[in-house]
Amino acid sequence: MTLPTSTPETVTDARWHAVASEHGVAALRYTHWLDDEPRAYDGAPGLWRAADDRVVGTALRADAADAPLDQVVLAPGEHLDVGRLRLKAISREGAPALRVFDPEISGRTRLRGILSFPHDEAWALPGVFRPAPEGQINVIRSVDGYEREEPAVGTIALEVGGAPVELTVTGDPHSGLSAVIADATSNVDAYRFRFLEIDPPAADGSVTVDFNNAYLPPCAFSDHYVCPLPPANNRLAVRVEAGERATVLD
Repeated sequence: MTLPTSTPETVTDARWHAVASEHGVAALRYTHWLDDEPRAYDGAPGLWRAADDRVVGTALRADAADAPLDQVVLAPGEHLDVGRLRLKAISREGAPALRVFDPEISGRTRLRGILSFPHDEAWALPGVFRPAPEGQINVIRSVDGYEREEPAVGTIALEVGGAPVELTVTGDPHSGLSAVIADATSNVDAYRFRFLEIDPPAADGSVTVDFNNAYLPPCAFSDHYVCPLPPANNRLAVRVEAGERATVLD
């Protein structure tokens, strides 16, 4: 089989900036899950602990010549720049973590592009959104083995490669849906799974699933993300030759 031609230049400027900028997706060096004991963590200046769903840092300095900063408290989503490092707080179901973004990490400095399959309108497929029954729960499994439960949103029924498929989706039917998918290109010509954004369905449930919008998850750029995995019914038996497929490193 000859793989369809694709080049790093297929990525948009906005996407490339989000991934490859100084503190972009590819710059993540560590994710440290914290407890209430102040301690040093790899790559992070100072001492860090968890406190009330926040991360707290003390004795921070950019280098040995700098005076230590006062105590820093970061809520989830907030960040602090120390030298060229970016220290960012996240939380997963109330468990705080500190992320260290380092522009010098090899996953960023060696990144040269993102390969995509050629755009093909044939991969924009019609489907029907079916809301989940009230009270239904989905179990979301992450790459690090963590599992969490969340209210089910629904599925999209469509045909892919002539086979009926029911994609489990998350998000909001009024503002947009998303899915985590794998297919026969996964671990062969593409990363092991991909994310897919889907426009809101119409009032009658009709929706277009455009696989050209599939993109690499953060985990494709750093092993320190905790991306959700595709549920069983989102693991397609056919080759989906659409969307982003792989990173390019020097």
